[in-house]
Amino acid sequence: MKTLLHIDASARRTDNHNPSHNSISKGLGQEFINTWMNMDHSFNVIHRDLGLNPPAFISQDWIAAVFTPEANRSAAQQQLLTLSDTLISELEQADLLLITSPMYNYGMPAVLKAWFDQVIRINKTFSFDLTRGDYPLQPILSGKTLVLLTATGEFGFEPGGIREHMNHLGPHVRTLGHYLGIEAFHEIRVEYQEFGDERHARSLADAKAAIAALVQQQTP
Repeated sequence: MKTLLHIDASARRTDNHNPSHNSISKGLGQEFINTWMNMDHSFNVIHRDLGLNPPAFISQDWIAAVFTPEANRSAAQQQLLTLSDTLISELEQADLLLITSPMYNYGMPAVLKAWFDQVIRINKTFSFDLTRGDYPLQPILSGKTLVLLTATGEFGFEPGGIREHMNHLGPHVRTLGHYLGIEAFHEIRVEYQEFGDERHARSLADAKAAIAALVQQQTP
């Protein structure tokens, strides 16, 4: 059975009494999961809501523990890496990584960056070898697909768009995904959230249609 790792990064929670405050990116994620399960029930889903349970930021002690040979780590160091080990184990199981994230200040939420910092780890998800010359870092994992579902208040963040140079979310996630074994990357974005006009409604409808098409492409 294949595994889908579903990561939500929005700080918003679902509020049935005030749906206007609900997370658009989380809604897209649920749309993806529901569409996928309607077509293929054979997937195991691991879900983490980083907004509800933020990963710890890495620290000097964390870095020291990572660079201490495993056999020499103290009990305190082993404990410090417990979360990282768990998150990496979830990633290792995943055939498909689904990340839903709003754009905060033109980049990713801090909780999502904290998750990446916990899982991109030497001798776990990437190796380092200076004999490779100017490119000593290489991913250890391989063969994974990443689907990024995002929501933005403004618009024009796509390649060639008027705010392409301000998009520090999608390109950053794609770059980091390389070190998680990502070999296929797909991004679907809802824009115009702050405008709340027909362009936003159309962007949301287009995103749902793109999700359906992508799931159709990915499922057997």
